[in-house]
Amino acid sequence: MKKMKLPKIPVRRAVLAMAPYGAPEEGRAAKLRLDFNENTVGCSPAVLRALSRMTAEQMGLYPEYQATTRRLARYFRVRPEEIHLTNGIDDALHLIADTFIEDGDTVLLAEPTFDMYRFFSELAGAHVAALRYDTEMNFPVADVLRELRGSSSRNSHRTPRVMFIANPNNPTGTLVQPKDLRQILRAAPRTLVLVDEAYFDFSGLTILPWIRRYSNLLIARTFSKAAGLAALRLGCLFAKPEILSVMRRACTPYPVNTAALVAAEASIRDGRFLRAYTREVLRSRTLLEKGLTRLGARIYPSAANFVLVDFGPAAHRLVRALERKNILVRERKDFPREGFMRISAGTRAETRRLLRAIEEIL
Repeated sequence: MKKMKLPKIPVRRAVLAMAPYGAPEEGRAAKLRLDFNENTVGCSPAVLRALSRMTAEQMGLYPEYQATTRRLARYFRVRPEEIHLTNGIDDALHLIADTFIEDGDTVLLAEPTFDMYRFFSELAGAHVAALRYDTEMNFPVADVLRELRGSSSRNSHRTPRVMFIANPNNPTGTLVQPKDLRQILRAAPRTLVLVDEAYFDFSGLTILPWIRRYSNLLIARTFSKAAGLAALRLGCLFAKPEILSVMRRACTPYPVNTAALVAAEASIRDGRFLRAYTREVLRSRTLLEKGLTRLGARIYPSAANFVLVDFGPAAHRLVRALERKNILVRERKDFPREGFMRISAGTRAETRRLLRAIEEIL
């Protein structure tokens, strides 16, 4: 490929040092999408009805957030001043970087994890201190505590400004247990700890009530997964009011569009749809785990709506062969060796289709 010339206008060094993020190729709608952990059946019908009732006047107005924020706060059992709406979790991460990370600061991660944590940290000019999950996909609790306590005792300038934790983690599907999260929060009084609960609906584990106990805790949730609103991009941040208040100084005035607000309200009113879809995915995940094991792959127990699977040398060929059958799964290349795939759990019918296809290919 021909190398692209840089513009004559100076570009930030942090940007030049970054590799572009590999977003999924387009044209996925007609395929079995098991590659990006989306809701494979889509949103609640109540959401579509609510969107269809939007008026031309609403389209011509800038969004208004207070009423929706109050309703979502009641749903999540927090106070309105403890929640902030964002344009998906990506926007939330960008806002965290804009508010808290200075050029040269340290950000702490345990990888492999959600790529956007590193992306926005590097974009802000941060040094990323990356620890590793072990071969059993266990979170490196002892290493994290050693890094936090050691940095604090040696030099406050080296103390990580932010730590990102996905819980359950993407792509491993594993959980950091509350006792370990408690140790991390206590060891890091000068570090903002984001616990990303994007897959909470499937794990059932949350520490959202802890925001009133820890002044360094930030929780993220999304409507992109279980609720099926990925196209509308709506996320939520939860923290003590003083944290969110300072973050709003760095926030644009209208980050979330009105359609997303309407859809979110309709979604939380249809709890039956959300519970039914979540139950189906959990049953499908069990079916997927058993089927993959039967086919000779190694799977890692997951608390999310996907499974990390090790197919060894056959993985790359398998991903390409599935793609030819219009079945999309995600090959993961952020491990010490090749062979890992992340496969979303859709409905049980979709999982059976996938397993039949894999069996035919192998």
